[in-house]
Amino acid sequence: MAKLHLSLKAEYFDAIRDGEKTEEYRLINDYWTKRLHHPPTPAGNVCRREFDGIVLTKGYPKRGDPERTLELPWRGFSPRTITHPHFGPDPVEVFAISVSGRAALRERE
Repeated sequence: MAKLHLSLKAEYFDAIRDGEKTEEYRLINDYWTKRLHHPPTPAGNVCRREFDGIVLTKGYPKRGDPERTLELPWRGFSPRTITHPHFGPDPVEVFAISVSGRAALRERE
């Protein structure tokens, strides 16, 4: 299996690293639906992808920069309706990707 890679703005990366943010949001659109789901079966059923983990980066760091990279366990995602300044004033449908694995990593450190 593969890891899901997400590049984040510094404020969101830092909040996840510090354990203040437990979900990362991506708009429900064709691009993210294809990334997070397997192609539909002939019967039309859609299955969620499973990943080995999730790799979060602060922007686009040089390869192997540990200060700007977090690897967390994959905890899945769920569809949600949210209002968030990043997406504008109206409610939007998003995939809420769990990044709550940071607490589990702290226990190992």
